[in-house]
Amino acid sequence: MKFKFYWYLIIFVLTLGVFSFTNVSYAQNEEENYTSAITITGIGLELTKQALLTNDYDSAEKYSTLTNNFYGKNIQFLRAFNSNFSDDIHIKLLDLHSSILSKSESQDLINQIDQLQETLTLTPLGGNSNTIIASILSEADEQYQTAIQNATPESYFLTLSLIEHSKLILEQNQSSDNRLNQELNSFFHDLDKLVSNKSDFVVVGNLITAIQRDLVQTETITIDKANLYGVIRNLYSELFIAVNSGDYLTAEEIAIEAYLENFEYLESDIGKVDETLLNSLEINMREKLRDMIVQKETSTVIITFIENSILPDLAKAETMTSKLTSVIDTSLSSEKDLKSMGDTSEDQKSGVKNKIDIIREQLEETLLHYSRGDTQSAHASARSAYLDSYEFVEIPLRAIDPDFTLEVEYQFATLRNLIKQEAPKEEIQDVIIGIRRNLDESERIVSGIGTLAPSIAFTSSFAIIFREGLESVLILGAITTYLEASRNNQFKKYIYYGVIAAFAATAVTWIIASYIIEISGANRELIEAIAALSATAVLFYVSFWVLNKIEHKKWMEFVKAKVWQATATGSVMVFVLLSFFTVYREGFETVLFYQAMSGFAKYMEIYVGLGFVVGIISLLGLYFVMRKLGRKLPLRVLFGLTMGVGAYLSIAFLGNAIRELQILEIVPYTGLIGIIPRLDINLAMMTGIYPTLETIIAQVILLGVYLFASSYILILRPRKELQLVSMRKSRNISDE
Repeated sequence: MKFKFYWYLIIFVLTLGVFSFTNVSYAQNEEENYTSAITITGIGLELTKQALLTNDYDSAEKYSTLTNNFYGKNIQFLRAFNSNFSDDIHIKLLDLHSSILSKSESQDLINQIDQLQETLTLTPLGGNSNTIIASILSEADEQYQTAIQNATPESYFLTLSLIEHSKLILEQNQSSDNRLNQELNSFFHDLDKLVSNKSDFVVVGNLITAIQRDLVQTETITIDKANLYGVIRNLYSELFIAVNSGDYLTAEEIAIEAYLENFEYLESDIGKVDETLLNSLEINMREKLRDMIVQKETSTVIITFIENSILPDLAKAETMTSKLTSVIDTSLSSEKDLKSMGDTSEDQKSGVKNKIDIIREQLEETLLHYSRGDTQSAHASARSAYLDSYEFVEIPLRAIDPDFTLEVEYQFATLRNLIKQEAPKEEIQDVIIGIRRNLDESERIVSGIGTLAPSIAFTSSFAIIFREGLESVLILGAITTYLEASRNNQFKKYIYYGVIAAFAATAVTWIIASYIIEISGANRELIEAIAALSATAVLFYVSFWVLNKIEHKKWMEFVKAKVWQATATGSVMVFVLLSFFTVYREGFETVLFYQAMSGFAKYMEIYVGLGFVVGIISLLGLYFVMRKLGRKLPLRVLFGLTMGVGAYLSIAFLGNAIRELQILEIVPYTGLIGIIPRLDINLAMMTGIYPTLETIIAQVILLGVYLFASSYILILRPRKELQLVSMRKSRNISDE
């Protein structure tokens, strides 16, 4: 039968004004923590082995994942207790998982597990058995919640194994307290029943908490004990209503809540003043009352039993314990609660950044050694990259995203296994490329997006849409103004038709581009690099196109030519096509630029979107000013700004494109760490500045071209034109 306490639990929390929980962290000494961690690891290995014995690789992989997740979560403590042994086990667990993924021979995998299990027996285990059981049950609670929420059979069977092992340890270490043994046996019986029926994980968690509380004899939440007596009485009043209406299921749930969620916190104090009274209350509340409800005794019998046998003893216990001082242990830990991205200290962020730089260098060494045929040095370098560096990245990373952490661990394990197998260099290279990508992601997750990078993302997004829309706004504004002045208003609607068609075509282009990138799979980075290079080239072109028309006179000549071309024919399609291509050309460029930027503005999409919206609003405002107010726009200033922004974006895109090609081993990598400032990963991606020789040289060359060309167009060429004008004037004067 299911015992659904969830809503009662909410009422209970609101009544008491305290926090409830399902996963308790107990104050355990190092030996007990170590013993429970090794025990749980061994259970996970045994389940993996059983799956392999039936050639069920899928389940074996999942059991191995669960085992590695658990071990990785505890690696820092394990390393502190026994460094070399713990690291050796960690490496072997990851290597085993990599072998399972590659579908190695099942017997070879079983041999690996046997060796691992034998290695685990070499470490001395000990400590208080009750505390060890409590720790194992904490993992069982977590696995059960995962099993119920995600319908994961492997987590469910791991839960069963953990509970069975806990019962086995308890049987081998019986307490001298018969009352406690009786209660624990009753609780475990209920736990087996709940888990077997796959009851609500909140209910199971509450029962596990009660078992843990009995095992370690420690209060684990801050609570007003005096108020619990009143809560129990109120619950029994609700129980009276339930049995009177024939709702025995609800009555049973209330009875269990009264005992499990309330009376359990009173036991220690009652035991101090009257052990016999405690035993009587326990038997009556936990067993006799529940048996009456299960047997569906009449409401009169049940209510009479509560009023004559339970409530008087409860009042007596309340009176006797009222003078006791309640000392509560509030050592709570919500290890299950994950931190948010960037929720780390500055020292951790700095440490992760430094370790990732070291890993990059070590991966380069790994590839270099392997290319030379020195597999031993390559393996040592790969092992060091993980064990001496990435393991320290995992400390803050695992608290934020444990699944991603495990994914990277597997990548390192796969790399080591491929090196040992002397796999083709291309396979080694592919794995290293994957690790490099995830190093960036690791840094992003730990460091967060910060404040400066989102500002740059917003500004860049605004600049892209404003720069691209500026030309369209000016041309369309000039055309409509001309049509109004020449009394050809009948053509204006065709201008709008072309604009609408251009917007639709731009949207289709965006969808197609996004789809191509989405299905690119392993070639995604290459496509993003090509997009960034294309964006750089287009920005380079349009920047100088704008620069050549920065003078108001030249721009107006350009616009008049467009308008004359449209009106000369008088064909409506000319107006449609003119407005369509005017807008769509800018729309196509906008799609290209935003696709390029989207690959580098990860987790900052909201700022990119906000910049886009503000840019659109600004363009509409500009169009209104030009059309309605008839004001002369400061074109030189506007074009100068858009040209500068285009230059900046093209330099940033170029840096990112070169780096993507470095990750893919298409462009060489020459590190300049210590020479060039190492920016935060988000800031680096928004500026394209990385401490590598190749990216810096490319950006410096492009910057030099911009500076030289700008100087020529804005300074040198105007001077030459002035000199020519002066010379002509002088000749005219001399001729006269």
